Amino acid sequence: MSTELSHTAESRSSDGGPGVVGHREAGGAPIAAEAAATTLVSQSSGADWLARYSSSLMGVFGTPQRVLVRGAGCLVWDADGKEYLDLLGGIAVNALGHAHPFVTSVIASQLATLGHVSNFFTSPTQIALAEKLLALSKAPAGSKVFFANSGTEANEAAFKLARRNNADGRRTKIIALEGAFHGRTMGALALTAKEAYRAPFEPLPGGVVHIPFGDIEALRAAVDDSTAAVFMEPIQGEAGVRPLSPEYLQAAREATSAAGALLILDEVQTGIGRTGKWLASEDAGIVPDAVTLAKGLGGGFPVGALVTFGSTTSALLTAGQHGTTFGGNPVATAAALATLHAIESQGVLQNVLAVGAHLREGLAVVEDVTEVRGEGLLIGFDLNADIAPAMVTAALDAGFIINSPGPRTIRLAPPLILTIEQADRFLAALPSLIATATAQTPKDA
Repeated sequence: MSTELSHTAESRSSDGGPGVVGHREAGGAPIAAEAAATTLVSQSSGADWLARYSSSLMGVFGTPQRVLVRGAGCLVWDADGKEYLDLLGGIAVNALGHAHPFVTSVIASQLATLGHVSNFFTSPTQIALAEKLLALSKAPAGSKVFFANSGTEANEAAFKLARRNNADGRRTKIIALEGAFHGRTMGALALTAKEAYRAPFEPLPGGVVHIPFGDIEALRAAVDDSTAAVFMEPIQGEAGVRPLSPEYLQAAREATSAAGALLILDEVQTGIGRTGKWLASEDAGIVPDAVTLAKGLGGGFPVGALVTFGSTTSALLTAGQHGTTFGGNPVATAAALATLHAIESQGVLQNVLAVGAHLREGLAVVEDVTEVRGEGLLIGFDLNADIAPAMVTAALDAGFIINSPGPRTIRLAPPLILTIEQADRFLAALPSLIATATAQTPKDA
């Protein structure tokens, strides 16, 4: 961790130091922000806030499930004072939980020092974070980093990188997998497989072909000298937490290398310790051409990254061919450095492995759970009936935040600091949640 970021934040933790697994106290919140939040919350109930939401915000997300006003560790509270165990972590974003004392202190200190500079300039935190990501990803000499603000923006940059792998004008095909989710901006959406997301915005950027998930022979047949790149998630989160095998990733590396195509891994959801490793693809023993990161990278602060491996791939995008106003700003990169430091220094990866294994083992013996998938604290489990949406509602009523990416599938992506005791709270409640959801779901649903 750079000295610019050390400050005195670690001495200001209210619960035994920064990044302590399972911390519960926010600590160090700026007084003005805390007072403003208290004033706002005291004025309105959750129902009042939702009425105001519907009259002021676009309906692209539907009606929010709750109005959340405060968080600490793995817990959040809504506008009516109800407590929830957050087992979704902002969809794999809040790696260190909510209001982590070290991360919030670093963000506040950096913002008070230097908040934003244009891309005509750089900052020590931007450079230090790029160096840290290259080291953590074991990138070879000549590798580089481009910073964005989100996962979809990182994938947009990767899409343009793929387009640049076309020196002879014949590499016009980009391959993605059925079930893929790479984002909702137009290039990332072209890579995304779900028809409901794609159809309203067609025609999308062309040349993208989706092939069957996990089928090595289909992959080998599709990759040829017209292929610019192959995009894939090591574990498909939106599709229900479906992992690709190490053998598939190795076959993808072999096929793309032979054809001169790029292998681009979307680790937006799976990276930054989510699986108990810095990258989910580590076990495959391959070196991709590029990796995209976001979500957990900033510990809740918006930041994304495209990491290019080796000098040849890193030279594909040249000055003026891509850019961003906010990407890599001092506050975002400070937040990411603080997050990585806390994960490294507080044994968080070991916690992910231990608690993740405990959760998966506990889920596997629950009646009505038919399959458990995933690694670390990215977990999907299937139920024996189409009750997953009703179970999300039942879980909220019982004080748990979970997600249903499919009619029979529940996804868990909690903060990486989740404790065994908190996991056991959910496991103990699960049978009754299933029973409630079953009773509330019409038989012909």
